[in-house]
Amino acid sequence: MSHIVLLGMNHKTAPVEMRERLAVACLKEVNPLHMLPHLEQVDEMVFLSTCNRVEFLFTCNSLAQGIRQIKAVLRTHIGLSDSVPLDSYLYVHNDLEAVKHLFMVASSLDSMILGEPQILGQLKHAYRDAVEYRTVRVVLNRLLHKSFSVAKRVRTETCIGSCAVSVSYAAVELARKIFGGLRDKSVLLIGAGEMAELAAEHFLRQGVRRMIVANRTLEKAMELAVRFKAETVAFDRFLEEFKAIDIVVSSTGAQEPVIRYQDVRSRMRERRNKPLFFIDIAVPRDVDPRVNEIDNVYVYDIDDLEGVIDHNREERRNQARMAEHIIDEETIKFNNWMNSLSAVPTIVSVREKAERIRRNELRKTFAQLPDLSDSQKEAIETLTASIIKKLLHDPIVFLKKKAQRNAQAIYMDLTQQLFNLVEEASEEDAAPAEGEDAQDQTFLKTAKK
Repeated sequence: MSHIVLLGMNHKTAPVEMRERLAVACLKEVNPLHMLPHLEQVDEMVFLSTCNRVEFLFTCNSLAQGIRQIKAVLRTHIGLSDSVPLDSYLYVHNDLEAVKHLFMVASSLDSMILGEPQILGQLKHAYRDAVEYRTVRVVLNRLLHKSFSVAKRVRTETCIGSCAVSVSYAAVELARKIFGGLRDKSVLLIGAGEMAELAAEHFLRQGVRRMIVANRTLEKAMELAVRFKAETVAFDRFLEEFKAIDIVVSSTGAQEPVIRYQDVRSRMRERRNKPLFFIDIAVPRDVDPRVNEIDNVYVYDIDDLEGVIDHNREERRNQARMAEHIIDEETIKFNNWMNSLSAVPTIVSVREKAERIRRNELRKTFAQLPDLSDSQKEAIETLTASIIKKLLHDPIVFLKKKAQRNAQAIYMDLTQQLFNLVEEASEEDAAPAEGEDAQDQTFLKTAKK
């Protein structure tokens, strides 16, 4: 019996020193998939590697030996000697638990940030690598495609990915909700640190019309501008941009406000009171709190955003519970498909026997009717094939359903006896029966393939 196994470590199980090794290993160009031909106990394999996670998804007949071989590959990949303990950092799931874990990962329910979308893209990349290395076949090919559809279903039927849980993302989402859309909006970023960089990335995804960066160090401002298709303005002249800008995101390290009440009030006349939206994600605050008192000016500071984030975290947890129900459903469906595989050899044998009988009878019939034209023979071929297909449809559906139950072995055995498949199997190695020519033997071999 083939097992599905998932072995790995992530941010929950590995300490920071080990995750640093993972981060280095993540940059390696050598993919462990090239080791599959040397792993006698492993049949299929997919390798997922991110800076916070490394996982091997594989199939094997012997759990113990398959896991031992994959552990050795993992040690080699992250550069661990045999003296360094590894087992305490690992998790190992097999069969249904492995399937469920993969669905959780694909749906970002096992991520450091619940609901983040990047992991699905990383999983798809891992699958493409496995296809390129030819390390996936029937089971893992089906499982990976199923994980993609499960992730899509989770995104469609829940709101787990729509609630902002980082300050920068929350800032952009807040702006999008206030304006109803950001495609025709212009944004001024004051500061060029990590928070501004993340905000710029989110604004770019929202398709803002124009983005301007102001920073005390022009070199940093230019670097950010190049990355995010933005413009730059001298730090001591950013107030002039208030005349035409829609959104200001400020994240400097200043100890006092860099945007004062009078600076904004005097420029609102030039704007003809067109709304101006400030997002102050700096601590200490960059925007004088009194600015919020000006008509058509809206200021949100870090506390406002944290309130949104706290609410959204709780909402994501609620959505995660709905997503887990979806994953449980899909895990059962995949298990039913796996169980149906046990019926495949019997179904193939039934079809082969029916086809062999059909072809033998056709050969005899055509021999007795030598005047049949090619088109008439083709019509009879089509007719008999259709009869066989329709006659076997219900028994095959029955077998697939029974393969998902505990008594599957009884049903398979009964079917083999009912169609006399046991004796047929023993006769396959014998000489051709009387009247069974070489053409029929060739067909049988082809059908088996």
